[in-house]
Amino acid sequence: MMKLKYPLAIALLSLLLNACVIMSPKKYKALVADRDSLANRTANLETEQSRLQSDTARLHRQIAELNHQAADLNQRIGALNGTVSDMQKKYEGLNSNYNATTSKVSELTSDLQKREARLKEVEDILRKRDEASTALKNKLQQALLGFQQNGLTVDIRNGKVYVSLADKLLFPSGSIVIDENGKAALKQFAAVLNKETDINIAVEGHTDDKKIINLGQIKDNWDLSVLRATSVTRYLTEVEKVDPHRLTATGKSEFQPVDPANTNEARAKNRRIEIVLTPKLDELYNLITK
Repeated sequence: MMKLKYPLAIALLSLLLNACVIMSPKKYKALVADRDSLANRTANLETEQSRLQSDTARLHRQIAELNHQAADLNQRIGALNGTVSDMQKKYEGLNSNYNATTSKVSELTSDLQKREARLKEVEDILRKRDEASTALKNKLQQALLGFQQNGLTVDIRNGKVYVSLADKLLFPSGSIVIDENGKAALKQFAAVLNKETDINIAVEGHTDDKKIINLGQIKDNWDLSVLRATSVTRYLTEVEKVDPHRLTATGKSEFQPVDPANTNEARAKNRRIEIVLTPKLDELYNLITK
């Protein structure tokens, strides 16, 4: 619009000048000066127009570039927000696992402390049992010293004291009646038992593997082992006044030999009465049944 406006003015001015037949030099110069001024202003305006158009184009480019950068930044912010959200979820998961692990460790630590305390308690009671068994063994060995050459042994197995009496020390061959030598041994034995009242007593009868022949009421080795055990139990309770509540009598027949060899010496070892002495451990029993 500016390029059309000023040339038309100049043209109109020229027509007016041409239309004037008579014009003073002063007016003419003024008109020329106005024309030149208008031309200069037109040139300046055209230059400014060109500059403004260039600036406008540059600003459009900058705006487009900034919009592109803004869109890219917005996309990156969205991606970062997603990453932060994922990291937050991972953190929450790890924190939950940590809390669960910490709780489990605390629970296991508490359980371990209880088990260690229980173990120490059991170990103390078992130590007392072993000490009591050793002391009892020593007392029995001392009391039965005179019979140890005749097939009597005292030893400790699994915290229990085993007094083993060969059948020849107690019974005549094939008999269930205790002889005088056997009564003497059981008398010494009972004297210790009556002083050690915190001892449970199991009397076990054992035989060799030879079959029973012509023994009247005794039909087999089961009978012989049981009847010999009850004979010893009856003598201890009825004659030596050992509390019967402390005793049990069992027959093992030939099935728990101390020597499985097929020899006379092995069979002689297997024909025996074993009296198993167990210290009463009420504390241990209470621990086990907790």
